Amino acid sequence: MELSTEYKEKLDGALRRSGQRATKQREHIFSVLLDKLDHPTADEVYARARSGMPSISLATVYNCLETLSASGLVKQVNFEREPTRYCANLTTHAHFYCKESGEIQDIELSDEIIDLLKASLPEGHTAHRIDIAFDGKCDECHSD
Repeated sequence: MELSTEYKEKLDGALRRSGQRATKQREHIFSVLLDKLDHPTADEVYARARSGMPSISLATVYNCLETLSASGLVKQVNFEREPTRYCANLTTHAHFYCKESGEIQDIELSDEIIDLLKASLPEGHTAHRIDIAFDGKCDECHSD
């Protein structure tokens, strides 16, 4: 898997701003996350990454995920006692976690919703990031 020029530039810029540099491993892990936006765990990322980079270690995957998260390219998604999952969707969005299937879906948030949420902050406060997570039961699991 190879990163497109657009995502390579985003990766390079974000890492540079956080005092890091791009490596083959970081590029590969980022491309694995972008290839399938399904919120994988670190173990799932590791399994996928090995197909294109057989020598990569689980420790390297964890380090890359930590660096990508710290640079703002990847979000860590946590639900109760579930393992941390990783999201490479760079738009402002919420997450829905189905407690039955364990699936996580991205929920797009309109600019109007974001503006309303920011307006609800106390005077003088500024939000740099908004994390919204729903949990419940998806439509598929309701029909079971």
